[in-house]
Amino acid sequence: MCYNFHMQKLRERLHWYILGFLFIATFLVWYAVVAEDRAGKLTVAFLNIGQGDAIFVESPTGVQMMIDGGGGPIVLRELGKVMPFYDRTIDMLMVSNPDKDHMAGFLDVLDAYNVTSVIEPGTMGASAEYKTLEEKIEKEKAVKVTALRGQKIDLGGGAYFEVLFPDRDVPGLATNDGSLVGRLVYGDTSIMFTGDAPQNIEGYLDSLDGKSLHSDILKVGHHGSRTSTSQEFVGYVSPTYAVISAGKDNSYGHPNKETLDTLNQFGVQTLRTDLLGTIVMESDGETIRVRK
Repeated sequence: MCYNFHMQKLRERLHWYILGFLFIATFLVWYAVVAEDRAGKLTVAFLNIGQGDAIFVESPTGVQMMIDGGGGPIVLRELGKVMPFYDRTIDMLMVSNPDKDHMAGFLDVLDAYNVTSVIEPGTMGASAEYKTLEEKIEKEKAVKVTALRGQKIDLGGGAYFEVLFPDRDVPGLATNDGSLVGRLVYGDTSIMFTGDAPQNIEGYLDSLDGKSLHSDILKVGHHGSRTSTSQEFVGYVSPTYAVISAGKDNSYGHPNKETLDTLNQFGVQTLRTDLLGTIVMESDGETIRVRK
């Protein structure tokens, strides 16, 4: 009787040892596959979070950044599709605009992930969510940085984010006017991010930077609203692709037909999250491809 009891306990322990070994082996295989897939590539995922912006960026060395967090917890579901299940750290959050459809989802991100630093444009949000976000950032003890033209944020492996706007203190500006605008650069490839910047800010950047605004991809401003994406700005950026992040059948009518016509006029291939879901792009430093 005692012998059978000890054998049963031994079998139970052996069962758990085997399960533990299989879990560790699966984890190591998963990690190796992810590391191999990432090697030498910059990955950018425009997340399908409805009406808003949320972009996940992973550099060739594995540094992770989010540009905006959308309007709510749906961002966690979409992050789970592009991040390994075991990864609970995001190095950097970037708030392009303190309006709810750009930052409210960061409340959930800060609860679910460890965050090292947060970059903000310096404009002030009026919502309760914005106030709560600032409190959570302080509680997280994340480093806060106010974006300013000329900053280059090193993401590792030769990838960096270059801030183009604001070029001054902007607490008195409307949130859209003070949107953080910048280029994500890796090798010969680049992506222009414009937040909700309106055409007057686009025009200001036209006058400052001209043809140096050129980027392979344009993240279209203000979800395709007619208040952004002027012909002059699109001409200077001269993108191959444009990405519009908007909610399906949204009440704002985004993207506006005028915006789509402008992009079409310049021969830009337009990709929309409301039609395609999450859009993932990869760069090897020479070319950018849309991951199927």
